[in-house]
Amino acid sequence: MRLRLFVIGAAAVVAVAHLEAQKNAALTIDQIMRGPELTGYEPSAPRWSGDAEHIYFEWKQAADPVLKPMSTWVVSRDGSGLRKLTDEEAKLAPPAFGDETRDHTQTVYVRDGDIFLNDHRTGVSRQITKTADVESNPHFTRDGKRVWFTRSNNLYELSLADGMLEQLTDIRTAGATPSEAAPASGGMFGQGQGQGQRGAAAATRSAAEPQKGTESQEFVKKEERELLDVVRQRAAIREEEEARKKRENPRKPMTLQPRQAVASLALAPDEKSVMASILEPGQGTKTTVVPNFVTESGYTEDIPSRNKVGDLQGRVRLALIGVKDGEVKWVEHGIKQPRPPQTQTEKVESDKTDAAARRPPESQDRDVMLLRPEWSEDGTRCVMMARSADNKDRWIMALDPATGKTRIIATEHDDAWVGGPGGFSLGWMKNDREVYFVSERSGYSHLYAVSYDGGEPRALTSGKWEVTGVRMSSDKARFYLTTSEADAAEQNLYSMPSGGGERTRITSMPGHHQAIVSRDDKWIADIYSYTNKPPELFDMENRPGTPETKLTTSPTPEFLSYHWLDAPIVHVPARDGVAVPARLYRPANARKGGAAVIFVHGAGYLQNVHRGWSSYFREYMFHHFLMEHGYTVLDVDYRGSAGYGRDWRTAIYRHMGGKDLDDQVDAAKWLVAQYGIDAKKIGLYGGSYGGFITLMALFTQPDVFAAGAALRPVTDWAHYNHGYTANILNVPQKDAEAYHQSSPIYFASGLKGALLICHGMVDTNVHFQDTVRLVQKLIELHKTNWELAVYPAEDHGFVQPSSWADEYKRIFALFERNLR
Repeated sequence: MRLRLFVIGAAAVVAVAHLEAQKNAALTIDQIMRGPELTGYEPSAPRWSGDAEHIYFEWKQAADPVLKPMSTWVVSRDGSGLRKLTDEEAKLAPPAFGDETRDHTQTVYVRDGDIFLNDHRTGVSRQITKTADVESNPHFTRDGKRVWFTRSNNLYELSLADGMLEQLTDIRTAGATPSEAAPASGGMFGQGQGQGQRGAAAATRSAAEPQKGTESQEFVKKEERELLDVVRQRAAIREEEEARKKRENPRKPMTLQPRQAVASLALAPDEKSVMASILEPGQGTKTTVVPNFVTESGYTEDIPSRNKVGDLQGRVRLALIGVKDGEVKWVEHGIKQPRPPQTQTEKVESDKTDAAARRPPESQDRDVMLLRPEWSEDGTRCVMMARSADNKDRWIMALDPATGKTRIIATEHDDAWVGGPGGFSLGWMKNDREVYFVSERSGYSHLYAVSYDGGEPRALTSGKWEVTGVRMSSDKARFYLTTSEADAAEQNLYSMPSGGGERTRITSMPGHHQAIVSRDDKWIADIYSYTNKPPELFDMENRPGTPETKLTTSPTPEFLSYHWLDAPIVHVPARDGVAVPARLYRPANARKGGAAVIFVHGAGYLQNVHRGWSSYFREYMFHHFLMEHGYTVLDVDYRGSAGYGRDWRTAIYRHMGGKDLDDQVDAAKWLVAQYGIDAKKIGLYGGSYGGFITLMALFTQPDVFAAGAALRPVTDWAHYNHGYTANILNVPQKDAEAYHQSSPIYFASGLKGALLICHGMVDTNVHFQDTVRLVQKLIELHKTNWELAVYPAEDHGFVQPSSWADEYKRIFALFERNLR
């Protein structure tokens, strides 16, 4: 396949595909929609062996069944010895995730609910718990001699020397007995030989303690004790035993209130307190039930799902629990609800009376979530992220673990919503006097440092590009940054001194790099992809420009035999003067008056116009199929997409289906003007957010688009989830206008073109109910130019190739009927 280049306007470059003498075999939809069975599965979770001689990763072959989970593989650094581990070998292989000792010699991790240790020096893992309970979130103590972890909603500590197991918290559920609240199962070391005695005592003490009854019951109890010697003696013995147990272990239990639950537990470095995140669900909230019709039982079964935007949401509170005494201190963020602005009437009246003084003061605490506690290297200082429930404010706070008090170090505010890539990055600089974080305060996501004492943050990076990944080297001497500095369409690895300064680009191949540096900082494992090359595992020396060694081959020979297009990136002029990036697929036999299709990617905040392998790889291949049938295809990174800074991201605030839809309309007009596409032969399609835009396009721009396929679409944003929707549209009960102007169901009367709706019936993300309500509205409007295809066994993301194929055959048939 040759690429003929044309210059459009000042700089846009377009490639036109020409067939060689020996043409590609014609694609079929059944072939394309096999997905990874054709393209191969992406290697994932690469990690280095302790000696950096081998890379372990998760992978499976294209011929493996679609529902089969990934397996663990290993390959030598030089590319030799690639093989799949046995189940037993995989169980003891270096983990993908875990906590390291401070000297980087061991990692503790969880596998199948039990705890394992991996020794980096030998590469050998060993299992240290084997219980019926589920253990989670293991970490080393600062000295590396013990491991703490969560079991049954309590924190335990296990000695690696003698197997002593100690329960550090006594968290109980209201109405449960102590033993039910915190069962103390043993570890592997010395089972049944006194291990966990202190923890067991804490879990069972007061088990026989009588509960206080009603007034009449307490009267009878008092009379019985005074009347009968045997009762009085038993009570005295019981009280003596309880007193002895409390002297030995004075820890008070923490009893959760009804509906409260433990979200996470973490031991402070000084081991004096446990940081407990306590989840409190919203009162009166109502969740949607998704009916599942295709089941093993043959009966319809209900799948519990989420609530809707604006409903009362749960909140997480942070508590500090004393290890010795069980005393609970609730962490106080100290942020109040902002005082309402003074009205003009109040201003006038304040000159005459005390009306201003009667204005509502700063009232109750603002709804703020505390998260991500990070301790300094010496274990004496703690910082954490905090965000407001409306996500318009985010703070970095210092925590005093002795008092539970906090103070603000840095503040982020956005009138729309705080976001951007890397927004939850937080860590300590080498000196333990500053912390680093990522912020969009310049308009693009960049790395900043701020003093622990507070003050103005200083920028460590800057420019009209974004930092998307941050990691410090083992010695904290430098940052490893993944950025789009070279090109908005690429992701490369850079190194930079930890204090800021000149960045050095390490990866050199154009495309997308997901790089993992070895512990000794000498080698890099890299998941690399390009526009027409699926992700593969590479490795290289940690030196700029070093050639990379390819370690895996994932696609089938069938896929590799086809000449897939390096789809060129063009820039579409929008009505407001902005250049909108897009991928162009132009057929070899393109002619004026032809038909075009615009693809609308989903997820809203996602970048699809780049030089990496797309997560929409089925659509990428389908666009080749459309080209073979004479269609020009355009894939647009509309306003709201990722990769282009804060203003691009928030351009859809309070109006989804506004500027993002304008970009699709402007793209359609550009195709007409630039390539002579017939203005009456333009269609569009997309899933999820792309399905939503497709509906808005057909309902509000009926003269621009002749046909559209809306896949698993949001039809009414008031029925979507809270976390995503409330950021962009606020909540429906307070900003009804934003929801009405953003929801397709209110504009269904405008439908003129042909509409196809496809939806999985067990979609737990965008509920099938969304489509059902829209269908009812179309029926009431007497619309007949629409059709519905349902997929009874599919969730939001389809799994079965047969479902994918059926859906895309219908999409192609829609375009053939209406755009030819």
